Amino acid sequence: MVYALDISSGNFAPAKFANIASFINIILPMMMIGASLVFLAMILYGGFSWITAGGNPENVSKAQKIFINAIIGLVIVVFGFVITKVIGYILNVQILPQ
Repeated sequence: MVYALDISSGNFAPAKFANIASFINIILPMMMIGASLVFLAMILYGGFSWITAGGNPENVSKAQKIFINAIIGLVIVVFGFVITKVIGYILNVQILPQ
């Protein structure tokens, strides 16, 4: 016995995104939230490392490197957002919702 399924638009939901702009509209906000959570975690860890350094210059410099890396990561995420908006403006495509 063979079981078959009729594949039509009534059986399956349509795709959530039809082009690359709608795909970016879904993915980019989630990535920005994730990046901000990682930034927050790094800042908290750097602060904890600094507090528990006990005046040891080596541990203080490690904590400062954690702060610097967190800020650099946040700057990269912000520039990525700005570049995405500029590309959307140049191509006349609404990539991110207003």
